Amino acid sequence: METIKIKKMIDVIPEGTSTLVCGLPGIGNVGRITVDYMIDKLKMEKVLEIYSSHFPAQVFVDREGKAHLNRNTLFYKQISKSKSLFVFTGDFQGNTPEGQYELSWKLLEIAREMNVNIIYTLGGYGVGKLVETPRILGAFTDSSLKQNLIKNGVKFPEGEPGGGIVGSNGLIVGLAYKFFRIQAACLMGETSGYFPDPKAALEILKTLSKLVGFRVSLMDLEERCKNLSELTEKMQSDMIDKEKKDDLGYFQ
Repeated sequence: METIKIKKMIDVIPEGTSTLVCGLPGIGNVGRITVDYMIDKLKMEKVLEIYSSHFPAQVFVDREGKAHLNRNTLFYKQISKSKSLFVFTGDFQGNTPEGQYELSWKLLEIAREMNVNIIYTLGGYGVGKLVETPRILGAFTDSSLKQNLIKNGVKFPEGEPGGGIVGSNGLIVGLAYKFFRIQAACLMGETSGYFPDPKAALEILKTLSKLVGFRVSLMDLEERCKNLSELTEKMQSDMIDKEKKDDLGYFQ
């Protein structure tokens, strides 16, 4: 098998310039939650699937028992007469540094063919604690992007993110500008990193919709955030009650 194979679903000829948004699995699954919601609400079309030996050697099995091979997928939507939107997501990032580079490079070759002039990668910024209102932190390849990112709510605190951006979120941004001359930025939502985090995804979606220029109803994602808040509050309450009972038991 070739290391990367492409299965095309439809031919796309974008009108005007294109934006590419990437949301792959990662910390808090923030990027994946965000783009899955976009794909559903914008009713985006599937353009192609990428299969690779750089993915784990396994298949996914759904509730009915149907298996599918690991894949990454590119979706498309014409959001105005002069602007196209592509969204890239999938089951996994590459298993190895070599795989990360090869898959990122292949995606950028496709982006160039689709007349993409700016890329946003989405991910979580793990802080190790629950966050009530997540900040959106950013990184960019060209200083001309910074003021627009700040205007739309992206924060650039000194020293954050410490240690840089690992995995596809960082590689795609770096390779895009260095070798393809495509502007790129990474948007990272604060998250505990303990579980899939719709709160961070919601804040990223609010920012991204203004940057890219699309509208979606946030109602369903807001409901998921409410349910998560209720669950975490109950867990914290149960933990406090348990600690009180343990303390009382100690003095009996």
